[in-house]
Amino acid sequence: MTCVGSSWSRPSVALRISFSGHISSGFHRYPLSCRISLSSCDANFVVSCSSASGPSDSNLESSSNRSYSRRWYNPLPRRRHSDQMPTSRIPRDWIDSDTSPVPEASERFTVVSYNILGDRNSSYHRDLYSNVTFPYLKWGYRKRLICEELIRLKPDIICLQEVDKYFDLFCMMAKAGYAGSYKRRTGDNIDGCAMFWKADRFRVLERENIEFSQFGMRDNVAQLSVLALRKSKSRKLVLGNIHVLYNPSRGDVKLGQIRSICSKAHLLSKKWGDIPIVLAGDFNCTPQSPLYNFLTSSELNIMEHDRRELSGQRNCHPTQVLEAGNKSSNVITSVNRCLSSSWTNEEIRVATGQENSYWAVHPLKLQSSYASVKGSSNTRDCVGEPLATSYHSKFLGTVDYLWYSDGLVPARVLDTLPIDVLCKTRGLPCQELGSDHLALVSEFFFEPNG
Repeated sequence: MTCVGSSWSRPSVALRISFSGHISSGFHRYPLSCRISLSSCDANFVVSCSSASGPSDSNLESSSNRSYSRRWYNPLPRRRHSDQMPTSRIPRDWIDSDTSPVPEASERFTVVSYNILGDRNSSYHRDLYSNVTFPYLKWGYRKRLICEELIRLKPDIICLQEVDKYFDLFCMMAKAGYAGSYKRRTGDNIDGCAMFWKADRFRVLERENIEFSQFGMRDNVAQLSVLALRKSKSRKLVLGNIHVLYNPSRGDVKLGQIRSICSKAHLLSKKWGDIPIVLAGDFNCTPQSPLYNFLTSSELNIMEHDRRELSGQRNCHPTQVLEAGNKSSNVITSVNRCLSSSWTNEEIRVATGQENSYWAVHPLKLQSSYASVKGSSNTRDCVGEPLATSYHSKFLGTVDYLWYSDGLVPARVLDTLPIDVLCKTRGLPCQELGSDHLALVSEFFFEPNG
């Protein structure tokens, strides 16, 4: 077993090997974590691998222990090729909330949501990246950028989507003090969702995976975890991570997936004493779309909308966005246009969870952290969301969000990039950014009485 992306040669010398790991019955097979120790001359190092669930999860699941570590000598200096060396990065500014002063004694934590662009997806959908120089699409280059960005931000919690090289990421994140978990999509897909958390700050009390294929909602998956602060056992939260179906025409499936994770997060919150909730992910819907309004208002009458227009993604081709002055994400499809498409009984069941109801509902009161912290008109739309969180040759707009419930307050967010700065890249990923999405970052604090 090797840690992909690490530079070493493999001389023929004796190896000392031990192995340790476990497989969780609640998940697909866990990849293993990896810790690398380098000597000062960079010639000797040890790779030790253990279960990706980390030591904090040992009380959750039974495990079989096997151990694996390698020690060998590398007589050659590590060589870095030009296409593997991340260079300068595009700066982003923190924006503090002007409506929610942070109490001095408050418990704060930072959450990142990041669709990192699966390696296989970047190859299979090469038409989306026709303007991207090939070396910037290579996983080795992008992995370095992504991990460098995450470690530099020092978040307490990380939610990633489109992860198909989980072990690669864990090799680097474990060294920075993170534990993690992974859920692969069902079917023939090889990517999935991953969570990481600072092992010295949080411990996991409960976890649940959602396989939407069990409910006739395609092969997408979602993760839910109950996390507790180690230094303040009374402080807990439910963390959700989801990558909603992309297909703009299947608004019924998108709606069903969002409704399901909200309902399951609510149940976990109730079980642990009405604790607050953070939902992160790529929701594949734009601001002011019916799906976005469903998240904020908790209900939606599907018969007022065409399922093909529920996500608002059809209006976000870069040419359309730029010609409309960056306002296309705020276009609300008219009722008359929406009524041009009827709903089948199966689509109604998937969307609402019921056979004969036209209303989709969820039990949460959610707010978007970015919409809650005012930003500049250079980076925000009229509802306060980023103008764009994703950019490639066929899409320029916002689909990524960090939602939160009562009991939490956003203290600040890391602002996104102006459209003109994004356009200068001619498409993501680029030399400075490792994905076709931007990482969203919010710092929250627990309400004093929450």
